[in-house]
Amino acid sequence: MTTGSVTADDGSPRRDPARRRLVVHRGPSAPRSAVLFLHGGRADSTDPPPLLNLPALRMRPFLGAVARAAEGKDILLASVRYRCRGWNGEAADAARDAGQALDDLVARCPGVPIVLVGHSMGGRAALHAGGHPAVRGVVALAPWCPPGEPVAHLRGKRLALLHDARDRITDYQGSRDFSERARQAGAEAQFLTMARGRHTMLRDAGRWHRTTARLTHAMLAADRP
Repeated sequence: MTTGSVTADDGSPRRDPARRRLVVHRGPSAPRSAVLFLHGGRADSTDPPPLLNLPALRMRPFLGAVARAAEGKDILLASVRYRCRGWNGEAADAARDAGQALDDLVARCPGVPIVLVGHSMGGRAALHAGGHPAVRGVVALAPWCPPGEPVAHLRGKRLALLHDARDRITDYQGSRDFSERARQAGAEAQFLTMARGRHTMLRDAGRWHRTTARLTHAMLAADRP
């Protein structure tokens, strides 16, 4: 794997003047698969993400864990740059940004399978965007899954939802219910109860990182010839 440009909402020095939704962190010249990361945010806010964006920083160790597990493999690693910090009700801004980033990624790497890894609001956005034809699976970390979220578009997709029952920011039972509804709709869904970590996933962080990397690569490997 070769290292490409690193540009992120966490204040990395290189910034994309075009403000594209897709940020490529590592990209081989001819990737065979790709992982797209989506960090958390807020329920409502039209403010742009700050340069020092803590939710984006929290995803960096997950990206690193997936990168280490991908050593020697042609996997592109990228993330979504949101236009604003919030989901914002029916506007679903994070989901729209995820969709645009996916389209940009497919244009860059046509035909490669993609796995989405999202935390909190980013998990919700990943699950919304998971119906994209290029997406093979979604790993949702402590995702925000309100009642009535759509699931029919996830038929045939591989899903893994990870949640600590003591999370006080997003609803553990909501994630569990979403996983079951998605399974009934035809998704290959699994729900994993994490023993520690709560919403920030800081306690026992290594387990969260390793589990995410394992699930991500399993989803990608299952679709390789």
